[in-house]
Amino acid sequence: MTATHTPMQNHILAAMLPEVQDRLWPNLELVDLPLGKVLYESGDTLRHVYFPTDSIVSLLYVMESGASAEISVVGNEGIVGIALFMGGESTPSRAVVQSAGSAYRMPGQDLKNEFNRHGELQHLLLRYTQALITQTSQTAVCNRHHTIDQQLCRWLLLSLDRLPADSLTMTQELIANMLGVRREGVTEAAGKLQQHGVIEYSRGHITVLDRPRLEELSCECYAVVKEETDRLLRYRSPPSA
Repeated sequence: MTATHTPMQNHILAAMLPEVQDRLWPNLELVDLPLGKVLYESGDTLRHVYFPTDSIVSLLYVMESGASAEISVVGNEGIVGIALFMGGESTPSRAVVQSAGSAYRMPGQDLKNEFNRHGELQHLLLRYTQALITQTSQTAVCNRHHTIDQQLCRWLLLSLDRLPADSLTMTQELIANMLGVRREGVTEAAGKLQQHGVIEYSRGHITVLDRPRLEELSCECYAVVKEETDRLLRYRSPPSA
């Protein structure tokens, strides 16, 4: 473990009881997650779980045509690879790094063994899974009923909640792929936000200048997901450096 990275930067790892940390933390491996890296493809048998610290991973559904849309995002509040302890071993989604950074990787069997002790970690992971299901469900509703402008605001807010700063590196093309919309729609929506002084966008770098206004412009979907996540994941506390 390095001085700049610690398991305490991930809320689930930090919330583990000391005896659970003693059993699991020796099995953690710090890994770099570059932008665009695929952690697993649709249908893959999962071998590892990932606990992001300062990165964000998007879970995408990919159609036969190759078109894709994001169903949820995972950052320092969560874990990538819930199918391992939910009994599925694989999932029809693809996991792609949306914002570069680091994560702690653990062999899936080690987590399954601890989960099957039916202790506090099991309750912790099940609450997180419920929060993730809420996010997935709300994303489906949002994509069907709300404008691209509102979807972009929701997406930016959810992403920022999982990062230590008010900026992220992401091209409009990648955002369009995440939202499952045309790039022109994202360009227009981002342009409106920039004109109103809400964000600053340059060469794939987005900085939020006025978060309260961004929340006002978002649909109710962001608030629904945030409130349910906060309710279920009461263990969350500010990450330690």
